[in-house]
This record gives sequence, C-alpha cells and structure tokens, in this order.
Amino acid sequence: MYDLYVFGAWAEFAVRWLHVITAIAWIGSSFYFIALDLGLRKAPDLPEGAHGEEWQVHGGGFYHIRKYLVAPAAMPEHLTWFKWESYATWLSGFALLALVYYLGAEFYLVDANVLDIPVWGAVLTSLASLAFGWVVYNQICKTFVNANQTLVMVALFVVLVGMAYFYTSVFSGRAALLHLGAFTASIMSGNVFFIIMPNQRVVVADLKAGRKPDPKYGKIAKQRSTHNNYLTLPVIFLMLSNHYPLAFASEFNWIIASLVFLMGVTIRHWFNSKHARLGNPHWTWGVTAVLFVLIMWLSTAPLRLANDDAAALTGAPARFAAAEGFAEVSDIVMGRCSMCHAAEPGWQGLAWPPKGVVLDSPEAVARHAREIWVQAGMTHAMPPANLSYMEEQERAAIRRWFRAATEG
Repeated sequence: MYDLYVFGAWAEFAVRWLHVITAIAWIGSSFYFIALDLGLRKAPDLPEGAHGEEWQVHGGGFYHIRKYLVAPAAMPEHLTWFKWESYATWLSGFALLALVYYLGAEFYLVDANVLDIPVWGAVLTSLASLAFGWVVYNQICKTFVNANQTLVMVALFVVLVGMAYFYTSVFSGRAALLHLGAFTASIMSGNVFFIIMPNQRVVVADLKAGRKPDPKYGKIAKQRSTHNNYLTLPVIFLMLSNHYPLAFASEFNWIIASLVFLMGVTIRHWFNSKHARLGNPHWTWGVTAVLFVLIMWLSTAPLRLANDDAAALTGAPARFAAAEGFAEVSDIVMGRCSMCHAAEPGWQGLAWPPKGVVLDSPEAVARHAREIWVQAGMTHAMPPANLSYMEEQERAAIRRWFRAATEG
C-alpha cells in the first residue's frame, strides 16, 4: 500500500505535467485563432467565398492567411484539424481530478465542516455536476442561438454563479474552486467535441459530395468558440486557486470566483477590441482593477480555515491517527511547523498559514497526513530552507508513521 502512495504521487506529477502541456497548446491555439479571426481584412483581390485575409510575420518568414466564412470551392488536399489539444486537456484534467480529489477524497474533497457527506456521495456529486453543466449550457445556447449573444453570456454567468455557491456549500474550499474550473472547462471542451468538430465535419462532407455547405454550421461553431475565448482566463485562475488560500479559504470564495469570470470578460474584451482594430478600450483596465481590489478585500474576511477539532476523524485521517508513531509525529510537526501553519502564524512576514493549512493539533496532523509525508518526510520541501531545523531522524519518523498507516 505504501508503494502505491509513492507511485500515486509520481503519477499525479506526470498527469499534472501532461495537463499543463496540453492546456498551453489548447489555450495558445485558441488565442491565436481568435486574434487572427478578429484581425482579418477585406482586400479587392479576395477569391469568391473568402471573408478576409491577414499578413503575419514570424520566425523570419511571412504568412499570407485567408479565411473562408463557409468553405472554399474545393476541399484542400492538406487540412489541419485542431481538436486533440482540447481533448487531451480535458482527459488529462479529468485523470488528475480522479487521482487527487477522488482517490484522495477524504483529504481534499470532503470537508465535514462544510457538509458531512460520504466519499461515494461526493464523487457522484462531482461527476453529476460536470454532466449537468454541459446539458444546461448547451440548452441555453440552442435556445438563444439567434438572440443577442450578450444575453447568452449573462445567462451563462448566472449558471456559473449558482454553481460557485453550490460547490462551496458541498466541497472543501480548494475542491470547490477547482470543481468550478473543471465545470467550466468541461463546457469548453464539450463545445469542441459535440458542436465545433461535428459542424466542421458536416461542411467537409458537403464539399466532398459537391453540395454547398449551410452557413448555419459555421455560425454556431463561431458562437461556441467565442464563449471558449471568454472563459479561458477564469479557468486558468480557478485551476491555480488551490495554491492560494486567500482565494479558496475565504468565507466569500464563491463571490471571488464569480468576480473572476467578470475579470475574464473585461480582459478578453480589451484584447479582442485591439485585435479587431476597434480602438483601445482603456475603461476595461479600470473595471478589471476595481474587480481585483474587490476580490482582495473579500479575501481578507475571516478565513474558513478548517477547525480540525470540530468534526470527528473518520476514514483515512482516523487510520493515520491510529497508526504507530502518530503521537511522535504530532509532536514533531507541531514543534517544527506550527509557527507558520497556525491560524495566526508566528513567523514574521506571514499573515496567514501557507496554503491555508493549519497544523496546531493532532487532528490537523492526521487530516494533512499526505501533505506532511510528501513535504517533510519524502522530501525536504518543508520547512522551507529547513528554517525550524527539522532533523533527519524526525523525517524518518514521519516516513515510518506514514508507512505504518498505509501498510497496516
């Protein structure tokens, strides 16, 4: 069992690395094509069916790009499809969700102080919510496909705010914001898999059969692509939020997450306006700054730091608390780590515990067993620069305790 924990830690690292790589590829191509699309210009020599063109310079060469709004007259021999960046990002992200939050649900997903829910119930809630997100969003888009797209975005924002409140009422703070990011990312990847790619295949099939493609397919795909463009930046924030307790551990974490979506809109509106040569809307800078200051203010509300004595230890934490060596490890951790990992840290310059982790009681040590094992037992990551002078025999005691709990 102990070896499985070691393997799991490295598997998590590998999948996280893959997820970051594929996400960079997807976001990069998405941003590029949105900028390209907005920057297209009319030209007198455009062939029939061409919507616009753009000249670009990069890597020592020049590129001449033309876009056909529906499709060219004939199918080109070489056609590059952009889909696997999205698919691989979602698949690796879901695998990471399973590795960290499903297999480690008792540590990271369930917080009895928020909602005392069994692990299986939490996992099923997670899965159902991701599916729910796509169904609701897709219905909104189908209903308002010909309406003002601002109305569609407002309806989507209302759904996202509702889900932010729901997640923070069910899961731990860090899991709630991460799930809101996964919820949004599932919508984005669903757009590619269920809408954009099938619509493009219809157009390609029509061209091959000698039929004139219906422009509605391109219109629908453009709608979904635009939504993805505005959702990308909030998703990045939410995926990184578990590193910052000021974001996830605040009493107002669901409001903070909601405001981040508005920041994503204002930031992307500035870029999109610039790329479309519609001017330089400086007002977006001011709105973004105000939203960020509001987020900072909300984050200073009393942190929802887990009261580890409030709920009885169950599941994995209870097993670690009962394992041989727990009393010794508790003394080590509270002696070497609690100066920083306290509700009010004693270390100069720290206003809150790193990552919102409080280690001021034996119960807290049991709840954070995995982090303690990785950060202080298997590696020298904590204490940072070994500021509290943790000795090697103490790290060995942490390893023995963790092995006893996982192999017992």
